Amino acid sequence: MKIFLVFLILGVIFLGFKKINSKKPKNLKLDKFKNKLQSTQTNIDRIFLREEEKTFSNPNINIYIGVYDNEENINRKSNIHRARLSKFKKSKLNGEMIFQDEEQRIYKFNNGKKFYL
Repeated sequence: MKIFLVFLILGVIFLGFKKINSKKPKNLKLDKFKNKLQSTQTNIDRIFLREEEKTFSNPNINIYIGVYDNEENINRKSNIHRARLSKFKKSKLNGEMIFQDEEQRIYKFNNGKKFYL
């Protein structure tokens, strides 16, 4: 009988320590999702994504590619410019409106004349 009580007490103590030490969240994917939504970097990324969508949907918004832009930004901006050209047949890049004709040739107007690039 004493042995049974000893094992019972040791079992209860073991389960108590195990429960205290295992403070892991029940659902790791849910916690990861919550943390991602609450992070400031995610909010910043959402703002930039909305700006890119706005720029992509309006060919009259100027895309400025500067000398000091890094390669990633230049690629992103040029891809938006090319997508706008193919969708709307016009796009504003560095303050100049650039057009695309039916034969996929790119041109701009200079003093009222077509100037092919």
